[in-house]
Amino acid sequence: MSAPTLDSVHAALATVDDPEIRKPITELGMVEAVDIDDTGRVSTTILLTVPGCPMKDTITKNVTSAVQSVEGVTDVRVQLGVMSDEQRGALRSQLRGGAPEKEIPFARPDTLTRVYAVASGKGGVGKSSVTVNLAAAMAAEGLRVGVVDADIYGFSVPRMLGVEHQPTQVDDMILPPIAHEVKVISIGMFVPGNQPVVWRGPMLHRAVQQFLADVFWGDIDVLLMDLPPGTGDIAISIAQLLPNSELLVVTTPQQAAAEVAERAGSIALQTHQRLVGVIENMSWLELPDGSRQEIFGSGGGQAVADSLSRSIGAEVPLLGQIPLDTTLREGSDVGLPSVLGTPDSPAATALRGIARQLAHRGRGLAGRKLGITPTGR
Repeated sequence: MSAPTLDSVHAALATVDDPEIRKPITELGMVEAVDIDDTGRVSTTILLTVPGCPMKDTITKNVTSAVQSVEGVTDVRVQLGVMSDEQRGALRSQLRGGAPEKEIPFARPDTLTRVYAVASGKGGVGKSSVTVNLAAAMAAEGLRVGVVDADIYGFSVPRMLGVEHQPTQVDDMILPPIAHEVKVISIGMFVPGNQPVVWRGPMLHRAVQQFLADVFWGDIDVLLMDLPPGTGDIAISIAQLLPNSELLVVTTPQQAAAEVAERAGSIALQTHQRLVGVIENMSWLELPDGSRQEIFGSGGGQAVADSLSRSIGAEVPLLGQIPLDTTLREGSDVGLPSVLGTPDSPAATALRGIARQLAHRGRGLAGRKLGITPTGR
């Protein structure tokens, strides 16, 4: 059997993606050297983006597997190195596509990424659970999805999505962890243990800005932002940093919760954000005999939707009602969203239906380039 060619080995390496950046390692300049001897033994040096890269074992395994599949290869040896400062700078520039270092890509008028800010009037209505499950459901439908856990004081998204490792930092660029095909960033990834975050307005604004500008999100279709309850600093910062973001309001059927949720949605009147709709969580408990017990009352979600419709002068629909379901809580505790772990459960079915509505909404042409050029007379 003849020894493999250099071209065939490089072609195999081109099928290996960096697990965090999701681009071929050959395009990212991570393949430093490839040597092939007469017996078919292949030795390759792969450059990690940073020392101690958490995905080095995954990269080694994937490179070994890809090269072993090449005809004529008898053995594969992978040596790991680390990029120099110049190489990391070139990679950073390549990933940003020549854009300014601190630009927020989702704030550009021609962005194709939909940004949904998930808000609630009060805590305890299941806003984070809804956010996480919507993200996982959209990713399962084939969309490229990111989640920003903007609830700085009450961060919970990493646990709910089962994030297993910290973000990788390439100089001043942060590569977000990926769980269930969803890119995730949260202040909880930077806080040791379970320590509280004690910050005031300017620090909160800066944290959100860094999550949007310093994190390499790549080309994603949807960005979901889990906001803290109420209408405080972060809700205002999101409106300033992402004026094209759209609001989703989560409430429960309880009238007291609905009244507070109306205030959270009414912020759109002052920030000029678009209100996408209302999601009612904990709508009822399905009993074994098929009947429903409305533990928190009924009608709160529709009441919020009707009130907001009157306030802004445009229809704000009730996107769906999510029943009480223990599988939703259990999935959040173990890091496996219900829409993936128990997709046929009542709550997961409702959440997948809402996710499809959001994923397939039509886009306007505002801010988009139409590719029209004037012709000479």
